[in-house]
Amino acid sequence: MKRNNSLKFNIKITMLLVSFLFLVIIGKLLYVALSSNVDGIDLYAFANNRNTEKKTTYASRGDIYYSGGEKLATDMNSYTVIAYLSSSRTKDEKNPQHVVDKESTAKLLSPFLEKESEELLKLLNRDKYQVELKRGITENEKNEIQKLNLSGIDFVKSIKRYYPSGRYASFILGYAKPNDYGEINGEMGLELYFNDTLKGKNGFIEYQKDAYGYQIPNTPVIEEKSVSGKSIYLTLDDKIQHLLEHTIAGIEENYTFDWATLTIMNAKTGAILGSASSPNFDLNKRDDLTTYLNPLISYQYEPGSVMKIFSFMDAIENGLYDGQKKYQSGSIVLKDGTKINDYNNKGWGEIDFDMGFARSSNVAATLLSQELGTEKLRSFYEALGFGRSTGIELPNEEDGKITFNYESEVATASFGQGITVTAIQILQALTTLANDGVMVKPYLVSKIVNEKNEVVQEFGRKEISKVASKETIEKMKSLMHKVVYETSKDFAPSNISLIGKTGTAQIASPKGGYLKGEYDYIKSFAGLFPYEDPEYIVYIAIKQIVGETKDVAKIVKNVVEETAKTLNLVNAISDEDQSKILSLSSYISKQTITTEEELKRKGFTPIVIGDGKYIINQYPLKNKEMLIGAKVFLLTNSASYTMPDVRGWSTNEIVTFCNLIGLLYELNGSGVVKEVNIALGEVIDKANPLIVTLGN
Repeated sequence: MKRNNSLKFNIKITMLLVSFLFLVIIGKLLYVALSSNVDGIDLYAFANNRNTEKKTTYASRGDIYYSGGEKLATDMNSYTVIAYLSSSRTKDEKNPQHVVDKESTAKLLSPFLEKESEELLKLLNRDKYQVELKRGITENEKNEIQKLNLSGIDFVKSIKRYYPSGRYASFILGYAKPNDYGEINGEMGLELYFNDTLKGKNGFIEYQKDAYGYQIPNTPVIEEKSVSGKSIYLTLDDKIQHLLEHTIAGIEENYTFDWATLTIMNAKTGAILGSASSPNFDLNKRDDLTTYLNPLISYQYEPGSVMKIFSFMDAIENGLYDGQKKYQSGSIVLKDGTKINDYNNKGWGEIDFDMGFARSSNVAATLLSQELGTEKLRSFYEALGFGRSTGIELPNEEDGKITFNYESEVATASFGQGITVTAIQILQALTTLANDGVMVKPYLVSKIVNEKNEVVQEFGRKEISKVASKETIEKMKSLMHKVVYETSKDFAPSNISLIGKTGTAQIASPKGGYLKGEYDYIKSFAGLFPYEDPEYIVYIAIKQIVGETKDVAKIVKNVVEETAKTLNLVNAISDEDQSKILSLSSYISKQTITTEEELKRKGFTPIVIGDGKYIINQYPLKNKEMLIGAKVFLLTNSASYTMPDVRGWSTNEIVTFCNLIGLLYELNGSGVVKEVNIALGEVIDKANPLIVTLGN
């Protein structure tokens, strides 16, 4: 009886336990069914993720154009070449779907993939289902490979960034490339600076899928369309850029040097029309990319005597400049014992300050810096934008450094040593010479358009500040004209007037002081043209060129002449006129009468200055190529000179005349000569300047 009771008890206990467990299970099921979160897991999201497919639809990246509409950067189809190696892909031996003849395949693909056949054969001999042979081939390359009818070779399509001009404006454009998710992003240059503008906004498509990954019929689809990136039009002119790139290539071919930068800018607006540099790199391959620093904005260097444009300008603006005042050139010893020398170490004797600028005298600049003092010179440099970035639309722009306090530092700063600048800062400061003392900001982008080609943003001239008076600017222009046409004649172009200043800067040594090698200099030239009303700036700087200043002059002269033709600043010479170009001989020391007759026979227009028997100077000089009909100035050994009929002469011609006889001049207005203050045939008194009224 006790045993039966015990059994019944055990059965009851068991039933209770089973019932309890059943209730717990039911409770858990009810909890799971009614709750959206279990043990920290969002069940709804978990379920949706197991059945929802979401795909990104990438936006098309915007293009980059020259000012005239030619493409500089665009998206294009790109392909990765793959090879299937597993024989399991082939179901029909007559139609193989894997690589069968590996040696032949490697040899045939080698020229198309730019890889050695041995390298390809190693890839094809791997024990893998498939291998990647090369990324980034073009549509045309893919089509050529397909014509080979090679078994087991296939292509995976993607998008890559393509640069039709290859090396042109490489540091300005920069480049963009796909990331691991297939999205193209800018990595340097404009591609990086305007990355968010160019890349647009990605979209997506979301739908419910079945166990096989297909969309379940009659289920909702959520779609957000991608928005294409905006396109950018630059200020770069394709013809000017081509000219500068060709020039840089010529420098690379003919000279040894470290780096070079060459730019043409619209002086009125600040628009960069062309800028080339060395080193540069192929934007599509980038296998020769050695630095991410753009010489235009990221190289900081001591500018040398180009800086005299601005220190002399400061002295003129402050009323401290007398161009006719004499001083002893050669050298000067400062109060602290520092000795400042002119570049030739001996000077030119006692000369005036106007000639000091033309001769690029460090002593003249030092004397002016002593009158100005530290604060005035530093403040003027700061007003011109030195010591801070210009804000041009490029990443990694440097500020330069214009720190100077002691007398010797102020002196060297006045002629461009002991301070550092960038090329773009020099270009910005030079705009003051074309805008009556107003400085304008340099820029590279003219407009941004959307996918409908509607303009969404425009850029243009932006004034920064007025730093000098019109009178100061006119004086600086005349000083710079003397440089080109009196002391640095090799720079003078044949078809347009140019003003400018040369620079030869020592290079700081990492051990202190300066490098002492024969070619351890940065040679530069800053110029504007035409002289009458400067519209364009040319600036070149070359580090450690194995050559002379005349080599730089040859480069600048050609660039200015060709730019003038390209921009229709002068009449382009037709093929018919090419036969009318003659090279001048030297007529110095020859008889005036026979020289005049010879020039007339050749078709030139001789301008004989004075009644002397012999020629003592001429312009243009020997070997200058001239179009028949052009004026040739002949200065004779006359005791005095009378005023010729100069009406209708160009500014360049009247300035040439004055420089040849040593006559001071004052130009008023622009255009050609309308009248002068000395009567026709009157004996010229050099003590009184020639006042020239210009007009159209």
